[in-house]
Amino acid sequence: MKKSVVLAFSGGLDTSYCAKYLSETLGYEVHAVTVNTGGFNEADEVELKSRAEKLGVATYTFINAEKEYYNDCVKYLIFGNVLKNNTYPLSVSAERTVQAQNIAKYAKEIGASAIAHGSTGAGNDQVRFDLIFQVMCPEMEIITPIRDMSLSREEEIQFLKNHGFDIDFEKAQYSINKGLWGTSVGGKETLKSRHSLPEDAFPSQVEKQKPTELEIEFKNGEVVAVNGETFAHSVFAIQKIESLASPYGIGRDIHVGDTIVGIKGRVGFEAAAALLTIKAHHLLEKHTLSKYQQTIKSQLSDWYGNWLHEALFLDPVMRNIEAFLNDSQKTVNGKVFITLYPYRFVLNGIESDNDLMSDKFGSYGEANRAWTGDDVKGFTKVLSNALTIYHQINS
Repeated sequence: MKKSVVLAFSGGLDTSYCAKYLSETLGYEVHAVTVNTGGFNEADEVELKSRAEKLGVATYTFINAEKEYYNDCVKYLIFGNVLKNNTYPLSVSAERTVQAQNIAKYAKEIGASAIAHGSTGAGNDQVRFDLIFQVMCPEMEIITPIRDMSLSREEEIQFLKNHGFDIDFEKAQYSINKGLWGTSVGGKETLKSRHSLPEDAFPSQVEKQKPTELEIEFKNGEVVAVNGETFAHSVFAIQKIESLASPYGIGRDIHVGDTIVGIKGRVGFEAAAALLTIKAHHLLEKHTLSKYQQTIKSQLSDWYGNWLHEALFLDPVMRNIEAFLNDSQKTVNGKVFITLYPYRFVLNGIESDNDLMSDKFGSYGEANRAWTGDDVKGFTKVLSNALTIYHQINS
């Protein structure tokens, strides 16, 4: 019997090469699997299945994991207002974690003897896939032909032609990775430190100039409605926000960060829905959470984002942080009002029954209703006591 291998299949050049190489050269029965975390539509699914079959795989499986991706990961990036280096909404790193887990589950279900992916040896994804596979499928061999043989694009194309697969893999000027939580954009400009990406590098072009109003409603920290339209799942609400905001060119930037493999890297991205959702959620939290809830949550959220980026999603401490984040969202309810402009947006304000900025207790800088001037004098005297002692002793 042939040994079986499950291949994480995107349909691009690298994974197409892997499909042929694993079967024709290594003699494996190849089971190709695509995990959709928001980057593929129904037409893409049909095309991917056709391509996999032309490559001669034994089976092809398309797993739609958009809701799982949101429930297990994106939700907590919203709760934590997570922006890596205060910039990047962790689009790709979050996706790879969910994709790798689904590939590993499928490999275990069919009893595969090996598991494969098409990552190169230059980036973070190789670590994310490898680590998940090693934890979830320690008994399976991990095969990575592109990384292990340091193959060039030309070598891959020639190999496929030699084995009867002659599809034109046109080299795109920019590498695009689309998902529910944003689209990454890599190109010659991101390989160096000096230049930004040109306008035409971004998949969504600016089509709208006239400002428009956007209303996002949250319940327990999750998006439940957009412009008064309610949604059965937050995935659909996020997609709605993206459709309204991406024509304005909102959410574009370049992230500069430290990779898992120890070098600095740049990547461009556009993530209109992610940025708007995070910023709107953060504003609502400023009104509905206590000072120390926000302080502690910010610290834990930074750790959560960093560990997710570093491929440590399966560490049990992540479940501990998620429990805290879930509990913190009980009062994060209400509407956030935003104006969209080309390339930018303005957070105008909020409405919430949980708004702690209630004039029942006072109006900042205008009036107090919960204390007297004498109360403040006594409070200030006690508050300053330790500092007064320190400075009198050490002056």
